[in-house]
Amino acid sequence: MPASKQSSSAPSPRFAIAILAAGKGTRLKSRHPKVLHQIAGKPLLEHVLDAARQVVAAEDVFVIIGHEADLVRQAVAHTGVGFVVQAEQRGTGHALMVARAALSAYDHVLVLSGDVPLIRPQTIARLRDFHLDKKSAMTLLTAVPPDPTGYGRIVRKKAGGRRGAEVAAIVEEKSCTPAQRRMREINAGIYAFALPPLYARIDQLSTGNPHREFYLTDMAAVLGKAKQKVLALAAADAHEVLGVNTRVELARLDALLREKKCRELMLSGVTIFRPETCVIDAEVTIAPDTVIEPFVQILGATTIGSESRIRSYSVITNSEIGDHVTLQPGSILTNSRIASHAIIGPYAHLRPGSDIGEGARVGNFVETKKVHLGKGSKANHLTYLGDAEIGSGVNVGAGTITCNYDGTHKHKTVIEDGAFIGSDTTLVAPVRVGKGAYVGAGSCITDDVPEDSLAVGRSRQVVKEGWARQKREAMAAQKK
Repeated sequence: MPASKQSSSAPSPRFAIAILAAGKGTRLKSRHPKVLHQIAGKPLLEHVLDAARQVVAAEDVFVIIGHEADLVRQAVAHTGVGFVVQAEQRGTGHALMVARAALSAYDHVLVLSGDVPLIRPQTIARLRDFHLDKKSAMTLLTAVPPDPTGYGRIVRKKAGGRRGAEVAAIVEEKSCTPAQRRMREINAGIYAFALPPLYARIDQLSTGNPHREFYLTDMAAVLGKAKQKVLALAAADAHEVLGVNTRVELARLDALLREKKCRELMLSGVTIFRPETCVIDAEVTIAPDTVIEPFVQILGATTIGSESRIRSYSVITNSEIGDHVTLQPGSILTNSRIASHAIIGPYAHLRPGSDIGEGARVGNFVETKKVHLGKGSKANHLTYLGDAEIGSGVNVGAGTITCNYDGTHKHKTVIEDGAFIGSDTTLVAPVRVGKGAYVGAGSCITDDVPEDSLAVGRSRQVVKEGWARQKREAMAAQKK
């Protein structure tokens, strides 16, 4: 908190953030917890947590969980936040009732919704500072969207809704008078409370509503009647308070975040042709002068260096791509690493644990898994490489297969520097091909090949002249 907000001798107010994440999300028509549905590659709740943890320490954030509580806890446990279990979901007011013990060490709480993922840390901090500066008992975040339909309206005590005017009540749309329905300032469902007045009067909430629940919105009227200050602060951007209730809204917010991500990348020097066709997750980082062609998906915590080109229909997940890399069309990478100047594809499939060296080439319809392919090595066509350590300057011919699985265990293939593996070779692991060795095309290699050797593992060719003619004559005789 800025020093100007408090005297040097006064202790800083103890501020917590509580995130409401206990609901079922019935309108999503899903068996999964609402807050774990994803946009831009992360659960709704994790977006909110990311913003909250930029305002207060993780240990001062409490997620109130209920429906599928264990799943929600598991999904975000890595963030280091605390949890409060609302075993019986009886509304937003009830959520704060059950959080009383967890919040007992704090002076104020800021309440966020786990399904409002676009909220910015700057807005959270602005609400906190406004709340403290005005010494308010309750401060609501509001917004003025183009269309307020479906939202509760803010009724202020002073006409015109001037900045700082106190709030008389929050009126749900179905209870609005015609005049109130014309009001455009809406309740965003995000609040700051001074905890002593909140918990002194929270038991005055009633369930006299169609859902028979305790509504936190009713605290505005409760505190107002008690002559406590209830204020509202409008968000700078109405989009950031949009929530998710349906799959349509989920898709809309996903599109907003991805559009924002593409815009940020392009402004930082990345070329994205047809950004509306690309799917780029929030955690992705891309260096300047890289080119992203249409219909590309870049997912998870992927990083891409500079001067690379990602061609159309490629899908990259949690991978590290260096500088000057070319991904040809239709390449699929998952949990893999590509060093600088490598060329991948088209239609290559790099599965988890693939590590492709500098200047290496993985070509058409090549699949790799748990493979290190050394500097300048090539596997250009129709090949499977699994559980293999391949040195530098190796040529792997078309149709080569590492037989790494015996039905029970995986085994490793080692191909040392400069080896040449002829086309249609089968390498039965565990096996080692030595430095500079050659393996003849069509070989089945079951034993180690010493360096600088030639290994040929195939049967001798037999030619029977006239056999085909005799076969045809015999077949014709049978038809008569």
